[in-house]
Parts: sequence; C-alpha cells; structure tokens
Amino acid sequence: MKRLGLFYIFTILTITSFAQVTIKLQAQNVLRKQVLAEAEWAMKQSPITVTAESSPLSTGGKHDFFSQADYFWPNPANPSGPYINRDGETNPANFIAHRKAMIRFSTIIGALASAYQLTSDEKYVKQAMVHLEAWFVNPETLMNPNLSFSQAVIGSSTGRSWGIIDTIHLMEVAQGIIAMEKSKSLNKSNLSKIKKWFNEYILWLNTSKNGVAEKTSKNNHSACWVMQVASFAKLVKDEKMLDSLRWMYKNVQLPNQMATDGSFPLELARTKPYGYSIFNLDAFTMICQILSTPKDNLWKFETGDGKSIHKGISYLYPFVADKSKWTLKQDVMFWNNWPVAQPFLIFGAIRFNNYDWYTTWKKLDLKPTNEEVIRNLPIRHPLIWM
Repeated sequence: MKRLGLFYIFTILTITSFAQVTIKLQAQNVLRKQVLAEAEWAMKQSPITVTAESSPLSTGGKHDFFSQADYFWPNPANPSGPYINRDGETNPANFIAHRKAMIRFSTIIGALASAYQLTSDEKYVKQAMVHLEAWFVNPETLMNPNLSFSQAVIGSSTGRSWGIIDTIHLMEVAQGIIAMEKSKSLNKSNLSKIKKWFNEYILWLNTSKNGVAEKTSKNNHSACWVMQVASFAKLVKDEKMLDSLRWMYKNVQLPNQMATDGSFPLELARTKPYGYSIFNLDAFTMICQILSTPKDNLWKFETGDGKSIHKGISYLYPFVADKSKWTLKQDVMFWNNWPVAQPFLIFGAIRFNNYDWYTTWKKLDLKPTNEEVIRNLPIRHPLIWM
C-alpha cells in the first residue's frame, strides 16, 4: 500500500513537471520569431544612456536619472505655482527621455539575452556588453546608482519616493545578465563592476529616505520595490536580502494588499482600477517567480485566511479573458489598451499547469507598442525568466 502511495505521488509529480515543460516549450515556439527579429534590431543599436539628454528642471547632475511625476499638471487657478495631482491622467508634457532610454536599454538587453538563450550565439552577448558597459561602467556615460531625482513635481519636490518605480525597467537587464552569465563573451572584469553598481543601488534602495519610504508604502509601489530589489539581489547573489524579501511577501505584501477574494482593494480604489489591478498582479507574480525556491515556494504559500497568488490570478483572470465581465468603473485613461500578454498569465500557467491561462496569454498582444502599457509592463521577455 505504501509503495502504491509513493508511486502515485511520483506519477503526479512527473505529469506536473511534463506539463510545465510542455507549456514552456510552446511559449518558446510562439515567441521565437519575434525574439530573433527584435534581437536583430538590437544588434544595430548604439547605447543611449541618461547622459544623452538632460532637463533644466533636474537638480541632479548629468549622470543622474530624472523624471517627472506622471499625474501632475499645472494648476489652472495658479499656473505659475506648484503642479497639482490628477490621478491616473498622464501629463504628455513631462520630461521622460531618461525613462524612455531605460526602457530602450531593457528592450535591447531582454532581446539579446533571449536570442542568446535560444541560439547560444555569442554575437548577442558581445552586443549586450556594449550597452551594459555604457550604462554601468563607462565613466562618461554611466548612470549613478540612485533615483534621487525621479518623478519630481514642479514647485514642490525635486524627487519623490514614488519615482523608484521607474527602475522596474532594470529588472530585465539584471535577468538578462543572469541568462548570459556563463557566456565566454561576458567580460568578467566589467561584470564585476556591473554587479558592484547593482549592489550600490540595492544599498541606496534600503537606506535612503526615498528608498525606505517606497519600501514601506502600501500599494503597487511597495510590491514593485520588493519585485525589483529581488531581481537585483538575485543577480548579485545577496541571499540575506532575498530571504528578507520572502519574509516581506509572506508577512507584509500578501496579507496587507490582497483581499480574501483575491482582489487588490487599494488598486480598485484608483482612477484606473483595471490597469492597476493587472499591474499589481504582475508584480506579485514576478515576486513569486524570482524568489521561490524548493524550500520556500511562494507559489504555494497561503495566508491563514486563504490569500495566495493562485487566488489573485483566479480572481482577475475572468476579466482579462473577457473584459466585458468587468463591472467596476473603467479606467480614466488607456482603458482600451489593456490587457496584453500579461506575465501573470504565462508564469501562472506554467506553475499551475493551466492551459486556459496559457491560451489567453497566447491570444493577447505579445508585443504592445503603447508607451503607457510598456511603462507598466517591465517583463516583456518571458523566456529569460523561465
């Protein structure tokens, strides 16, 4: 009887593992043509870092990342005074050159790392090193490892904690390095300098006033703080930090942000409840993807009152598969641009062997072009995360 029980468990584990591999292979086949085409584009690109363009509004230097708060506008009652908040409404006049450069950088590294993973062709790694060295090593073009001047507000702030969310677009840079790390073309000396940059940034994120404020915020911002720090800590193999982030997910993020039905009340209260719910679920999913280990599997973790990543995906999935089922208010902007091929669908499908989630992911836009969508979609190269 005991042998039969063990055989049954072994059979279930084997079937589960096979199903996960099958979805991964299918996703790889779906993305292959797109990945290789994007990588060929990336092979032709020269580096553009924060030093390529500056704003007179920034109080930082030429190596400091600068951005303006997305939802702040001139006050009609006081046009020359401090900007005011119009939640969910993006101001098109904002300076976003540094953010666009970082997103471009992320796209290039994500594409090259994905292509290397598919082909083992060293040319992709050599090209990636050109961009990595420009951003993190070259003293003339590198970015300083802080976000002290991000999402500034004219008339009231030279840089805010909320702006730390801008570096979620360095996550695929970090993961791309991991995907290429065993390549003979990855300059080991410069790789050490790149990791030093990320170590310094992790320290800033954990000790600066803005970093601590973002870490202890309550909505998608704190989830994105955990998500990106996890990505960077994984690159530099900071096990102590990774352990602390697992603790945060289980004891802070999941209990405090998710309702027992799987929704995110703080996101539903925003003026873009649909888009922010998707965005936060993607962040929670990536936290599980990055931080899970055989001994501490966050995909399987459940709070005492039943909150889990599976419940979160199960809650939102019907509204992503069929948007017409969404009965709450529509987003004030970009309502028609969501959903796209969300990370929670593909990684959830793999982890929970759910072909419905995979099929929906495959049907959605795998390469969105809308800038607002891309801003809120830091994971655009899923192959390097599998």
